[in-house]
Amino acid sequence: MGTVDVVIVDSGGANLASLQIALARLGAGSVVSADAATIRGAPRVLLPGVGCAQDAMARLHRTGLDRVLPSLQQPLLGICLGMQLLYERSEEGDTPCLGIIPAVVRRLEPATGRPVPHMGWNRIRARRSDPLLDELTDGEHLYFVHGYAAPVTDDTVAVTDYGADLAAVVRRGNFSGTQFHPERSSRAGAQVLRNFMRQPACC
Repeated sequence: MGTVDVVIVDSGGANLASLQIALARLGAGSVVSADAATIRGAPRVLLPGVGCAQDAMARLHRTGLDRVLPSLQQPLLGICLGMQLLYERSEEGDTPCLGIIPAVVRRLEPATGRPVPHMGWNRIRARRSDPLLDELTDGEHLYFVHGYAAPVTDDTVAVTDYGADLAAVVRRGNFSGTQFHPERSSRAGAQVLRNFMRQPACC
């Protein structure tokens, strides 16, 4: 096995192969693991997620990762549901999450012209500078698929407009997240992953 630049948490139901392919295109070596020691020793950690918050948290609880992940000191990037798991709680199944970001993820309300889930390309708008947004311009299109969303708080780096502003990129210390799927977001998404991989391996 070559150099491991990032460990992808096997949180179940995620599109792990697409993420590994996207990383490989950037020259980054990755492994998928649910082993606590492997994740603790990783230079960087990706927490992907597709599906239900309740199921994802149950899987993390069974492997003990619900306690390991909040204690990490290295850069961690949550993607889509993985970003939502960083919060205190999700309305989806009234699920306690990892408790890293102090806010509650809430269900999107459908409206005319705004079906739920929010699915497709949408623009993001920066609220402040952040290493994840290096070499991106305001108004970049990224690919979203989600029925729940995080509110805009002091931890929100960038927003997307879906009837109201929603958190699209977040950061709290060494923990960051994207509501969109960078691995499915063409050039702009590849740049987000590249920016994450440029972050120093220890904080």
